[in-house]
Amino acid sequence: MYISSRAATVRNLSLATLNGAITLIILLIAPLGLMAVIINTFLITAATYITATAADRVIRYLGGESQAELISKGTRLRRVDSHDIDRI
Repeated sequence: MYISSRAATVRNLSLATLNGAITLIILLIAPLGLMAVIINTFLITAATYITATAADRVIRYLGGESQAELISKGTRLRRVDSHDIDRI
């Protein structure tokens, strides 16, 4: 399955937002100052997005420059864009 660059960005942003929300809930329970909670939540959200984007680039690099994928016998080849990420 191929995922476009735009879809990967939306997925990474969704993942980062969800991680940030979970972190915010956990940190609001802890006895910390409000500014510490906000800064920690922002840092975890940003780190999650950066890590997910870097992982996508590594996967794209390791996947090589394949131009087509044969799905099954008798089907046509599908052209692969260089911005697509291969997901198995």
